Amino acid sequence: MTALDDLDRGLLHALHLDARAPFTKIAAVLGTSTQTVVRRHQRLAREAGLRVTGLPDAAGTRRQQWIVRLTAAPSTAHDIAHALARRTDTAWVRLTSGGTEIVAIVRAEPGAGNSLLLRDIPRAASVTSVSAHYLLHTYLGGPTAWRGHLDALTPAQQRELSRPAPSGEPVDLGEADWTLLAALAQDGRASYTDLASATGWSASTVARRVEDLRARGALFFDVEIDDALLGITASALLWMSVPPAHLDAVATELAGHAELAVVAATTGRTNLLANALCADTAALHRYLTTRLALPAITHLETAPILRTLKAVAPVITPAGTASVRAGRGRPVR
Repeated sequence: MTALDDLDRGLLHALHLDARAPFTKIAAVLGTSTQTVVRRHQRLAREAGLRVTGLPDAAGTRRQQWIVRLTAAPSTAHDIAHALARRTDTAWVRLTSGGTEIVAIVRAEPGAGNSLLLRDIPRAASVTSVSAHYLLHTYLGGPTAWRGHLDALTPAQQRELSRPAPSGEPVDLGEADWTLLAALAQDGRASYTDLASATGWSASTVARRVEDLRARGALFFDVEIDDALLGITASALLWMSVPPAHLDAVATELAGHAELAVVAATTGRTNLLANALCADTAALHRYLTTRLALPAITHLETAPILRTLKAVAPVITPAGTASVRAGRGRPVR
């Protein structure tokens, strides 16, 4: 597949607005037939890596998220990154900075400890340095989609598909909820009948619970696709230092930049992280030296992303199963 046409982009935009919207509704909004939308969805899944996945939102479920940076020998970094990608408590596992650095998001439940941080990583003798950065606040990313996906539908079309903003207190999830989330992590558009089989609930109970979790901000949906088809060939992680008095203002401004897919405040030697997506290295250079050149940013480290081994969705195992509970992964070796 070489490029996306207007209908492809319209379908992607629609899925970002409501990932579980029926194809009949999406087709009506796009002004085409349901069969055409279904065929396009299948083609994008087959040829462009399109995948919809349901995820627990850390803010809505009291989960913790850490960004872990590991430096390893070039001969072993690839294997360590693959080991991290196989874990069920990781997301966005990437090789950066010439292939000797690995960056991953690690999810943990409060009070449950974190085996990856405390036990597994030290077992990898070839890991020469580790730093962990607690994710304090997300300004852009997670439930908020990158604007590069959101340029195809008119305001009227967007209103037809948009959902109300989540509200309510964080949700305490039970075992059946985690089973439901594991099934949605594999396929965010799984039918209520399939989700009922996974949880042991009735289809109507599943439908109500999914809607409740979405409405309360405990569950959101992410849409993955090959960035190259969106014209993205240069991406980088940006580690920035900003004085605390200016952090919120700078992060809020950066969250409005079309070049950024993630903006988050973290702990550590740097306190602001962003993910830049640009058409090419020249565009990345222009962005770094113009729009990003804010006086309040006192330090900037740019780490080019060489390869993404895992995005948000779990790696499909040979048995076709996955779990979104933290701490059920393999040791890093």
